[in-house]
Amino acid sequence: MAKIIVLIGAPGAGKGTQARLLKERRGMPQVSTGDMFREMKNSDTELAREIQTIMASGKLVPDEVTYAMVKDRTSRRDTNAGYVLDGYPRTAVQAEQLEELAEEQGKDIQGIEVDIPKAELMKRLTGRRSCPVCGEIYNIYSKPPKIDGFCDFHTDTPLSQRSDDNEEKVRIRLQTYEEETKPLIQYYEKTGRLLKVDGTGEVEQIYSRLENLI
Repeated sequence: MAKIIVLIGAPGAGKGTQARLLKERRGMPQVSTGDMFREMKNSDTELAREIQTIMASGKLVPDEVTYAMVKDRTSRRDTNAGYVLDGYPRTAVQAEQLEELAEEQGKDIQGIEVDIPKAELMKRLTGRRSCPVCGEIYNIYSKPPKIDGFCDFHTDTPLSQRSDDNEEKVRIRLQTYEEETKPLIQYYEKTGRLLKVDGTGEVEQIYSRLENLI
């Protein structure tokens, strides 16, 4: 039976990168709620207009509307053989809604948590730097530039750091993630559908572990 892979991981865990690799190498579409919300900003459908109105008001998009968006995207032909969900579900309520969708689509659900120690996540996020010209990403701990603070390709361009990548804000983001995601992880653990993949090491190493699980 075709699978719906639910990738779960904290900010900086690299689940987006792994989802893209699964799309490129196994043909499993990456269904990202972040990408879908961005797409909706420029769409002119009834659902898109509803989401645009909600977002413009500053309110959170209700579970039912997010579910409708996911259902719409996963009804396309490219998802028939299975797909990877990145950023959805986020709550136990959304997980229950996904059960209905999976049953309708005749697919099995498999939750996979990309597991990384908090200390490693802190280094990944607080050490992240980027070039404002070419977008090249660096990390002062694991992938430093040749010249400290400057891009390798635009050597006169200072690297920038996201305003929310400082230690205090990263701690808050990780704590919020744990609080919000704990019920979701417990949900898949209780139903025997949660696997864990070691998210440390090189991208290719992590992908190899993930592929073996799938």
